[in-house]
Amino acid sequence: MRLMGTKLHMTSAFHPQSDGQTEAANRVITMYLRCFTGDRPRQWLRWLPWAEYTYNTAYQTSLRDTPFRVVYGRDPPTIRSYEPGDTRVAAVAQTMAERDEFLADVRYRLEQAQAMQKLHYDRQHRHVSYAVGDWVLLRLRHRPVASLPEASTGKVKPRYFGPYC
Repeated sequence: MRLMGTKLHMTSAFHPQSDGQTEAANRVITMYLRCFTGDRPRQWLRWLPWAEYTYNTAYQTSLRDTPFRVVYGRDPPTIRSYEPGDTRVAAVAQTMAERDEFLADVRYRLEQAQAMQKLHYDRQHRHVSYAVGDWVLLRLRHRPVASLPEASTGKVKPRYFGPYC
């Protein structure tokens, strides 16, 4: 670990909050599993590979690519949709039809989750635009700046600095 320049942060299954990146990934995978299982929560283990595939083939803004492409250097294999009559084996045809129904259901659930997240974001968000010469209040979070006047500490310290032009 030391020779690779990696810092080892000891964590456990009971304290995953020590790593924010892991916590965020766990939240995303939990959301995927909820969308996949939905009304069939006892079958979550069956759909775990699909959650893994979805996570690894989804574009991530921090990577500016998909995790699959970052690891393997190529695009992930595509999933062909099932056309009735493609196979002569009845069991394969039934499995492929179930898979297509399942993927359509998952797509619908993910769109629902995305719509709910957009609704919550829009409820709290307000669009603000500024022009040159406007007076603004400056809010600094967790960053003491030496150039600003020293404010009192604790709960009664001011939330905003300014106004500044």
